Amino acid sequence: MFEYSNEKAIEYIFGFSHSGKPVKDLSRIKKLMSAIGDPQDRLRFVHIAGTNGKGSTARMFDGVFLRAGLKTGLFTSPFIIEYADRIQVNDRNIDGEALARLAGKVHEAVSQFPEDTGFSQFEITQAIAFLYFEEQGCDIVVLETGLGGLLDCTNIITTPLLTVITKVDLDHTAILGDTVEQIASQKAGIIKRGVPCVLSAGNTEEVRAVVAEKAREMDSSLVIPDADKLSVQNSGLDGTDFTYNGKNYHASMAGIHQTDNALSVIEGCEILREKLGLSDEDIREGIADAVLPGRTEILSRKPLVMLDGGHNPDGVRALAKVIAGKRPCHAVIGMCRDKNLREALSVLIPHVDSFITVDGFSDRAENASELAELINALGGKASPAKNNLLTEIENMKQQNSDGLTLVCGSLYLVSAVHEIYKNN
Repeated sequence: MFEYSNEKAIEYIFGFSHSGKPVKDLSRIKKLMSAIGDPQDRLRFVHIAGTNGKGSTARMFDGVFLRAGLKTGLFTSPFIIEYADRIQVNDRNIDGEALARLAGKVHEAVSQFPEDTGFSQFEITQAIAFLYFEEQGCDIVVLETGLGGLLDCTNIITTPLLTVITKVDLDHTAILGDTVEQIASQKAGIIKRGVPCVLSAGNTEEVRAVVAEKAREMDSSLVIPDADKLSVQNSGLDGTDFTYNGKNYHASMAGIHQTDNALSVIEGCEILREKLGLSDEDIREGIADAVLPGRTEILSRKPLVMLDGGHNPDGVRALAKVIAGKRPCHAVIGMCRDKNLREALSVLIPHVDSFITVDGFSDRAENASELAELINALGGKASPAKNNLLTEIENMKQQNSDGLTLVCGSLYLVSAVHEIYKNN
């Protein structure tokens, strides 16, 4: 057996490419999971796909299950603060000893395959996670897809208790397709025969039609929350108070868009209520408990600093609704060049007085000078950073003490900010 320290384990995992060799089916991950004993076959899952809202929805389900006293596994991506964020049991990251030991076990399995097999970093992480969830005796695992659904390696699971599809929008078009319908078809690939599915109320009719057709094909009962039964009392930086089906709820994450995610969780928990022993109180308190780093996250209140990793047009629209009217607003922004920069920036620019552009937080980051040029061409006011990221944020905070300082554009940038502040 290969033996690792925690640091060496992470080094081993990061030695795999981000996406691995392209796949046309799930045979590669099936072989890997078989080599480690198919732990997924002895676990129960809620499987979540979608373009936006996966992380928030996953955290809300996690909160409900924890309130119900269930030992709950949570698998998400990408990590925001540290790698171990991605694998949690009962709201605690996998510990260094377990990560090192299970990475060694997975390495032993991987060593049996040809060198050019092309496993991805995500596949290796998933293998470690499933071993950990089984070892910990999880009652339920909340499982978030990485990319798409149909060919995502999480789709190795065969009989989840529930599948959930959040808001679907254009993202990763080079891989998933050029239209919302094509992307919805990929997301709907997680629907399993006879397993109920919840689709977010925030989706377009085009998305609804694609998912409904797949649900019919798979004999899956499809539930779409009834937005007419939703009444919002108030929404601000401290969350949203709302009523659904005559019951009162509070979503702690900022943004009225969180009601869409909460409604999917409420309907999903109704389906699972009897099977998992969920109460109204579990559902209400679990939704209120849920927080997610990097999504309209308040880093400080005086002065007001917000982090947000929204990186596609729909994610930026959600952010724009949160910051609308909060002036002055100045932003430190970095974005990845493979995103729809023009459309996302066009949504954000009317709400921000000035931008400082940054790069270097990811190998996919758009050049700061070119990003500033694009913002200026679209009618905004931007200049590339002259100092390091920490200095730029601190300078902006001091100069904008009565306004909102926003750090946005990429989850990788948000992760870099967390790392900087942790070390300073």
